[in-house]
Amino acid sequence: MRIIALVKQVPDTWGDRTLDPTTGLLDRDASEAVIDEIGERAIEIALQAKDADKSVEVVVLTMGPADAAEALRKGLAMGADSAIHVEDDALAGADLARTAAVLAAAIERAGADLVVAGAESTDGRGGVLAGWIAELLGRPSLDSLDEVTVSGDTVSGVRGSEHGTAQVHASLPAVIAVTERAAEPRFPNFKGIMSAKKKPLETLAVADLGVETPASASIVLATKERPAREAGRKVVDDGNAAAELAEFLVAARLV
Repeated sequence: MRIIALVKQVPDTWGDRTLDPTTGLLDRDASEAVIDEIGERAIEIALQAKDADKSVEVVVLTMGPADAAEALRKGLAMGADSAIHVEDDALAGADLARTAAVLAAAIERAGADLVVAGAESTDGRGGVLAGWIAELLGRPSLDSLDEVTVSGDTVSGVRGSEHGTAQVHASLPAVIAVTERAAEPRFPNFKGIMSAKKKPLETLAVADLGVETPASASIVLATKERPAREAGRKVVDDGNAAAELAEFLVAARLV
């Protein structure tokens, strides 16, 4: 079985995000670039399947500029067997449609019984990429999984909702997306870090995939900085606090 885990390099997960005022796109040079945490959880799910069945092969896949290879190296250090990097200047600023088309083509080229992705990246928050890829590949999709089990030719999991939880399953090949509640990612040890340098990392351009990406793109017309946070209104109880609070809630249409 071959499992492909999708990863993405993003600005520091815990840092502030800023927009480039000239392009309207996220300024990726404004903070340190790291592998997205949700992608690490996707890798962990794949590695747990490998732990249970040594015949499983884990491949990490990303689309991004040259330095995105660092995210792949992290996945290899965690225990993945190989990596694929789609790197092409023509993909700069790619929207979800273009990203899904390119990744689906890369997955089709590599071959995979199971594709594991994060439910949404911390920089884009699109939340539809895994489902889009599944649609393009013609495979079943399980989204927003808190728990995952891979057994034989079936993948199953638990999906939470405001009404409780649901047990879901699909036959392989399939595409799944995990949430931040999924398995805690393992920390690469020294042996893993050293061995990652020797593991295969294939770099592909769009031309290598034989895919015509959609011409659609998101165009930002204007940007505006988030306003500074203002101090809240303070009510001093001089006997009329209840009435003032009630008036405030009514005026704000909160009651």
